[in-house]
Amino acid sequence: MTLTNRDIIEVTEWRRRLHQNPEISNEEEKTAQAVVDFLADTRPDKVLTGLGGHGVAAVYDSGKPGPTLLFRSEIDALPIEELSGLPHASRVPGKSHMCGHDGHTAIVASMGRQLGRERPARGRVVLMFQPAEETGNGAAGVVADPRFGEIAPDFAFSVHNLPGVPLGEVRLKPGVVNCASRGIRIMLEGKTAHSSMPETGVSPMPAISELMPALPALGRATFADDDFAMVTVTHAEMGEAVFGIAPGHAEVWATLRTRQDERMADLCAAAEALVTKTAAAHGLAPTWTYHEVFVASVNAPEAVEHLRQALREEGVLHGEEALPMRASEDFGLFGHNAPSAMFFLGAGERHPALHNPDYDFPDDLIPIGSRIFMRTARNLLG
Repeated sequence: MTLTNRDIIEVTEWRRRLHQNPEISNEEEKTAQAVVDFLADTRPDKVLTGLGGHGVAAVYDSGKPGPTLLFRSEIDALPIEELSGLPHASRVPGKSHMCGHDGHTAIVASMGRQLGRERPARGRVVLMFQPAEETGNGAAGVVADPRFGEIAPDFAFSVHNLPGVPLGEVRLKPGVVNCASRGIRIMLEGKTAHSSMPETGVSPMPAISELMPALPALGRATFADDDFAMVTVTHAEMGEAVFGIAPGHAEVWATLRTRQDERMADLCAAAEALVTKTAAAHGLAPTWTYHEVFVASVNAPEAVEHLRQALREEGVLHGEEALPMRASEDFGLFGHNAPSAMFFLGAGERHPALHNPDYDFPDDLIPIGSRIFMRTARNLLG
């Protein structure tokens, strides 16, 4: 139930090759093929490709009745220029694995080595390599794929590394662990004018100057409160980059964030009402669209207890500190289909933060994450 030294060396080398060749969300075709090739020698009983885009699911079936356990990782990278200076740094300009998805993929893929040698005593294990986590459409695409019914899990588990937590320690708790969030793109249409006669047009300038502080003011409550809501303005633009035209168009982008999915509906309604009122006051026509929609990730108590049992048996230190997180994770959508839980694996107290340009996944976490998942699988399936 543990990786051999050779396994660890080979999986680590493979993880670093993934790191050198990142593909961002919805472009993970070569990464998906790398996963299929890596697992080929483990002889999975079924491999589904193209799930929800470039997703891959490898099924290890005992042939006997029992639960289906899904272990999920993400395979997408980020549009960030890597500045780590490491020998295995990204070879793709402007793209890099700055969230550790290459490491999560290595943890889940390493399970294939062990399952290839010995199937579970009953039921099935599904190793799920999900695309497009960073944009929030990956899990939705996988779950909506008609073939997802072939691997519908009874439990779903996942892992994310967490800088700021001692290396190899785990953070895990039931309930909300990641916030719901979505981006709102607000468009305001007025009428352009010559910059010498701005009064002949309808400028969006007064409206966006009001919206930029008013949108964040919609947030309320502290993060410890279930009623927590937060709005962060992330982008704004107005008119053309010229001196002779008074603007007639503007956009404001913001991220809406809540701990509860139900609270998100209220926050969206409040934002829409604010935009409508502000636009009307300035003679503008407003429209808005939503993007990168993440539901809240909620750990089911029964799934958490299975992970806790594995942590105790494997002697891994664990606690609930640092949870929940304000960041979002689209794994929450798997929890709408089966009891699910994600645990957070410490990357080191002084490790560069996620999405920092000098971040790299700590390879020492691969065997730890693999042990936790394999113990969970064997406890449930034998």
